[in-house]
Amino acid sequence: MNLGRLARGRRVLAGFWGATVVQVAAVAFDVNILKQASKATLMPLLWQWSRTQDAPPLLQAALLASAAGDLLLETDAQLAGIAAFAAAHACYLAVFLANPAQRSWRVLAAYAALWAALIAVLSPGLDGRRVPVAAYALLLTATAVASRWHNSRSGVGGALFLISDALIALRMSGRDFPGRGALTMSTYAVGQYLLTSGVTKSDR
Repeated sequence: MNLGRLARGRRVLAGFWGATVVQVAAVAFDVNILKQASKATLMPLLWQWSRTQDAPPLLQAALLASAAGDLLLETDAQLAGIAAFAAAHACYLAVFLANPAQRSWRVLAAYAALWAALIAVLSPGLDGRRVPVAAYALLLTATAVASRWHNSRSGVGGALFLISDALIALRMSGRDFPGRGALTMSTYAVGQYLLTSGVTKSDR
């Protein structure tokens, strides 16, 4: 990697972390304009950084699908937003399963038990959304498993992404709590970065 590209990557990554700090603070203090503006820049910035790190096309596609999901979930097109994130997870699965370092069935069993426990706890408050939430949660859990099979860095990212969406599901089921929104966005941003950096050449 040449020095110019390395410097550009550092600048873009600094922008991503700056946008993350603004997003978490805006959510915590409920500053609507900053929430929307900073959220819209998160995944595009991470995508730009991934390009400077020679990320594979499917990983870049996962970040672009996540960017679309972030935007759609801020509108009335909730189902389209969920579909965009489902596409992102499908891309992540393709990336991680193509080159797993070690398949651990203990990891699979642990995440399967976690998925079952989450659905059992959340289902009473989800009403008619139980099936789509359970299906999406299963895809999200599969990403967490596959990312852990890939390496420990991406595995932490997959776990944080799972935590982030579990926090959203808690709100949907009527179990909200103070600070949940800021925690959701911080785990989401860090999770996406670790998923990405776990694959890129510079962090292998």
